[in-house]
Amino acid sequence: MANKTDNHSDRDQYFKERAGTDEARFHVVPHDEEGWAVKIEGKEEPACTTDTKSEAVKEAKRMAEESQTMVYIHDDDGKIEEQLNYMES
Repeated sequence: MANKTDNHSDRDQYFKERAGTDEARFHVVPHDEEGWAVKIEGKEEPACTTDTKSEAVKEAKRMAEESQTMVYIHDDDGKIEEQLNYMES
């Protein structure tokens, strides 16, 4: 059974490989004390920050639709609560 360190490394490598590609997905995550951010997988800096979660979700949806990729919406604890697919079938 893999330990948490191995899983973390595997996940980081997975995101790193997709960063800057058409497969990079957008994540709506808590940011700083009270704000929210839209982050692109594999990138340290947020693509944008907002005061509310709803604003961040709206922007992430727009970006994902334009890029034909996916959005992962996280809760206050950072767990994924919803995913939206804007990929072409």
